[in-house]
Amino acid sequence: MKALVLDAESRTGSVKEVPTPEPAPNEVLIQVKAIALNPVDALYTAHPLGQSGRVLGSDFSGVVVALGPRVPSSSKLQVGSHVAGFLQGACSVNDRPGAFAEYLVCPWDLVWRINDLSFEEAAAISLCTLTAAQALFLRMGLPAPFSCQQPIQRAAELPRSIFINGASTSVALYAAQLVRSSPNPVTLIGSASPKHFSLLSGPPYKYDHLVDYRARAWSQQVLIVNNNLALDIGYDCISEGTTVLNTAKTLKRGARMAVVRSREGEAWRTSAEELGLEPSYGAVWEGLGEEVVYAGMTLPANPVARAFTVSFYAWLSEGGRMVPNCLRLMPGGLEKLVDDGFTLLGTGSMDDRKGRQRDEEWMRPVSGEKLVYRIS
Repeated sequence: MKALVLDAESRTGSVKEVPTPEPAPNEVLIQVKAIALNPVDALYTAHPLGQSGRVLGSDFSGVVVALGPRVPSSSKLQVGSHVAGFLQGACSVNDRPGAFAEYLVCPWDLVWRINDLSFEEAAAISLCTLTAAQALFLRMGLPAPFSCQQPIQRAAELPRSIFINGASTSVALYAAQLVRSSPNPVTLIGSASPKHFSLLSGPPYKYDHLVDYRARAWSQQVLIVNNNLALDIGYDCISEGTTVLNTAKTLKRGARMAVVRSREGEAWRTSAEELGLEPSYGAVWEGLGEEVVYAGMTLPANPVARAFTVSFYAWLSEGGRMVPNCLRLMPGGLEKLVDDGFTLLGTGSMDDRKGRQRDEEWMRPVSGEKLVYRIS
C-alpha cells in the first residue's frame, strides 16, 4: 500500500510503498477514505521526534474491511462499517502507527461509527473533538453528556461561566459545541476575529458574547461583557506567548484553566505565580491508552484517559452530534500533502502560517477551516 512516511534526516515526508498491516485480535483493518490535517502532523515532520520510516498522520475516516477475531458483536462493527478515529503518527519518540496511508489498523473501541456524516466531514472530528472533551470534562470538570469518570463536585462548585480564547480554531469550535451539549448551562464568552462573530453567535456554538482578539486589553473586555464578573473556566485554544496570561486575567480565584500547548514545550513561559493558577495540559495521545515518549518527558499509559475515549466515541457512535468544522477539500492525495497541506500549516506558531501562501486558490491562508484530503 501507499503511505506518507517520515524522512527524519531531511525533515519531510514522502510517499512510499509499505506492507499493508494486519489487524490484531482486538483491531479492525480500515481502508482509509479521507484524512484531515492537524498542526502536530506538520510540526513533528519538520521537527521529528521519531525515526525515518514511520507512517505520518493522525485523523482518518474509512471503511472497515476486516475484523480481528476478538472484536465483539456488541461493537456493532462489521465489514463495510463507516468509521473514524485518530492515530499518533510520528508525534512521539516511541514507535506508533500513523493514519496517512491507504490502510490502517486500530483497536475496535477507539473508532466511532460516522452515521450520516461524509468521510471528509468525519475525518475532521476525532482528534480535535477529543482534545476539547478531555479538557472540558475530564480535566476541568464540566458535567459531560455521557457517562465517564469526572472530578467530584458539589452543586455549588459547578461552573456558571466559560471563556474560550481562539474561538474559531478547530479545537475551540468543537469545545463550544461540547459546552452546549453539557447538562450544566453556562454563559459562554469567546475571543475571535470579528469576521467569525456571525458564525460563532449562531448554532451549534451559541456564544453569548464575543470580543475581538486583536483589541488592546481584550481580557478586560471579557470581564465587561460578563457584568465585570470573573469567570469560572478558561480554555486557551491558542496558548502562545501572552495568550495564557491574558486568558488567566479573565478568571476568578480558584478557577480552572486548560491550555492546548505546554510551558515545557516553550510555547509560553508565564509562571504559575504570575498567572494565579497552574493551567492544566494533557496530550490527546493519552486517550489511546499507550505510553507516550517525548524528548525528555514520558507519559505513562493512562487507563482513565483511554476509558474516557471509549465512552466519548461510543457517545458519538450513538448519535452525539458534532457539526464538523468548515472544510477545505485539498486537491490531490498523499502525494500533495507535504507540498501543499504542510506548507499551509507551517511548523510552529499561528503567525508562522500567515507568511506561507502561494497563488493557487486552495493555498490561501487558513482561517477557521480544516484541511482534508481524499485518499480513495
